[in-house]
Parts: sequence; C-alpha cells; structure tokens
Amino acid sequence: MSVIGNTALRFSEDQAMIMDVARAFCADRSPMASVRALLESDAGFDPAVWQEMVDMGWPGMTLPEALGGAGLGVAAAVPVFEAMGRSLLGGPLMASLLAGQLLLRAQVGNAADNALLAIAAGAPATIALLDSADWGAERIRCELQDGVLRGVKQQVLEAAAAEWFVVVAQEHNAPVLAVVPATAVAPAVRRDHVLIDATRRAQSIDFTGIQVSEEAVLRGPAVASALRDVRLMGALLLAAEAGGSAASCLDTTVDYLKTRKQFGKLIGSYQALKHPCVDILMAVDSTRSFVYHAATLLGEDALDTDAEIACRMAKAQATETLKYAGDRAVQFHGGMGFTWECDAQLYLRRAQWVQQAFGDAPHHRKRLAELLLDR
Repeated sequence: MSVIGNTALRFSEDQAMIMDVARAFCADRSPMASVRALLESDAGFDPAVWQEMVDMGWPGMTLPEALGGAGLGVAAAVPVFEAMGRSLLGGPLMASLLAGQLLLRAQVGNAADNALLAIAAGAPATIALLDSADWGAERIRCELQDGVLRGVKQQVLEAAAAEWFVVVAQEHNAPVLAVVPATAVAPAVRRDHVLIDATRRAQSIDFTGIQVSEEAVLRGPAVASALRDVRLMGALLLAAEAGGSAASCLDTTVDYLKTRKQFGKLIGSYQALKHPCVDILMAVDSTRSFVYHAATLLGEDALDTDAEIACRMAKAQATETLKYAGDRAVQFHGGMGFTWECDAQLYLRRAQWVQQAFGDAPHHRKRLAELLLDR
C-alpha cells in the first residue's frame, strides 16, 4: 500500500468566510503594541476582546446547534487559529474548544450538557490533562475514588480564566472525566506556571479532596477514544496557529531585511539571507497544506487512521517551520534579535512552547512510522 494514503484537500466557503473575518478581527484587535501590553498582565488576554469573540460565536462554533453552538465542526476552527497565530492573539479559545470537544465526544446521555451549554455561551473551560511536568506523559495518575478526586494536574492551560475544568482521571484502571466547576477549586491549590510563550497562561492544580457528583462523571469506552481524538485535534489546532505565527514571523523578518543597511547596502540583498527566507516561505505553504488536508478529514465521528496520520503530519511540519522561522528571525536581526524588545523573540518563544505541546516532531514521526510503514 502507498505510504501517501489519503490526499484529499478542500477549503470550504465557510472556512474562507471565517478566515476573512478572523484575519480582519485579529489584525485590528491584536496589533503588536497590544500583544506586548498583555505580556505582563495577569490574564494574558483582553476580556473585552474575548467578549467580542464570544459575541461572534467562536467558543461554540464546533458544538452542535442543540447545545447552543453553530454546528460547523472542528474544521471551521482551523482558519480562526491560523489568524490568531498571525496576530499572536492569546486567550482561552483553544482550551475551551478542546474541552468542549472532549465532553461532546465522551459523554453518555446528558451528563455534560450543562458544561457544554455554558462553553457555547462563552464560559471559558479547559482540560486538566497532564499529571507530571513531562508534557509527553500519557499515564493517568489522578484518581477518582468514591466520587473524590486525588492528584495534581500540571500545565492546565488558561486555568485562571476557566469556569469549568474537565479533569482526566482514572477509576478502577479505566479513564474517566470529571466535570468540575471553577468554584470548587480554591485559590490555595493553584500555582501559576511561567511559560516561555508569554502570550499564554497555565497553572498546576491540586484536585485532591474535591467531591464530584455522580452525574458529573463521564465513563465508558468513549472516554479513551475521545482523549485520543482531542490530543490529535489539539495538535492540529496548534499546527494551524503555528503556521500563522510562522507567516507573520517571516513578514517581520522580511520587513527588517528591506530597511536595515550595512556598508551602505540593504542586508536583504544578500543571498545568504534571501535563501532562508524562501525556505521559510515554502515551509509555511507546506504547513498550510498539511493543516487543511487534516481539517478536510475531520468529522463528528471518531478520527480514523487517515485523519490521525494527517494531524500528526501537520503538527510535525508546523513545529519545525515555526522553530526555523523564529530562529532565523532572531539571527537576522543581529544583536538586537537577542533582546526582549525585538519582536522576533516572541515568535521564537512561541516556537519553543509549540514544539512540546501535544507532542514534538520526533514524537509524531515515531508514530507516523508505525502508521505508514506497518500497514
């Protein structure tokens, strides 16, 4: 069998319209001056801008209409995150969308409906997934016993803003999801993380002793399947965001190369600087192709093997594209590139964070080898 597999690639009218709106919105609401103003803030995002995103229906765009969403599916969110990546726009949107998808795909009956309705209406949510500081850890150490949680979750994205937590735990050696309102999580059990990507926020949270009602626990084989799918969708949405950031990073670099002179000559005229910029441009285009190919294969059902392959390919490509773009941006800005005041720093820092979140390139390529070569 060919290792290429499914090569379907579609860009729908809905995605095109969403992209136009998202790009204009993000460019207007998140100029670089605003990005830098928020880097040192507690929230890391502007609540007024978040409310505008809520008013446009972005938090519920992937959820069914019966739950207050738009029913557009995850593919419709891809251009939104590409646009957000271009403008380095932070906030709880990605965490909320992934939490909503995890509940939607894992729920049995109506156990998660209240949380899903709240998410669609704009209540930020997040997934408490990782049990150790190793971002690649998949073993569940948080326990649910007799309706009580025990364990610490690390790197809980946008936890300070979240109104709902979807806590991944295990009960009798099987994965379960506990839906916990933020009011049940005391400030004393939270600890802020300092992330290298200063546009994001995260906390470690000790959920030990929190009582979870029976109707707020999701069990069954759908939970494991949903966790697998959400890890892949998280990788895809981050890839879309990274692709947008890489494109913006390239624009920043080229603008500098067209204005900076050395020895009376624009440095952008030197081939040693031109060629890497072309490499970045080609890598950005490749990233977009991988991302929208994966988006084409996503549906409401569990992700099949072709979709898994596509999501892993997209994340591996996007991770290395942004890392290379950020590195070249710093180098090409010379000594200034190594200072906090240079915008190239923000792209390199984002690249370092994106590289690890939801698996780095070697992680995905190792699994791609199994999926492609063992068929």
